Amino acid sequence: EVQLQASGGGLVQAGGSLRLSCAVFGLTFDDYAIGWFRQAPGKKREGVGCLSSSDGSTTYLDSVKGRFTISSDNAKNTVYLQMNNLKPEDTAIYYCAGWGGSYCPYEYDYWGQGTQVTVSS
Repeated sequence: EVQLQASGGGLVQAGGSLRLSCAVFGLTFDDYAIGWFRQAPGKKREGVGCLSSSDGSTTYLDSVKGRFTISSDNAKNTVYLQMNNLKPEDTAIYYCAGWGGSYCPYEYDYWGQGTQVTVSS
């Protein structure tokens, strides 16, 4: 019943921007957390950031702080990852994940399919 789907990836030049969307189905937006993750070829999956519904706070991977922003539009059941000043090292498949609690967890219950982000030099 709970489903998440990431979209909005593509090819962009270094220094450019993309906005990824995570469509969320089956989670109540007054009690949820949505995380963004990415995985580059040959590398482990890493957490990019998380949005908590408890207070709308966000956390970010150090390497993306100041460049990436997570936000939500509850009316559209969508969480966004705005990525600015993209770098080639940001190239990865990006995933969104959810948990039916208001704080960012260690583990997520639900995962969506990823969307490819490729940043050229």
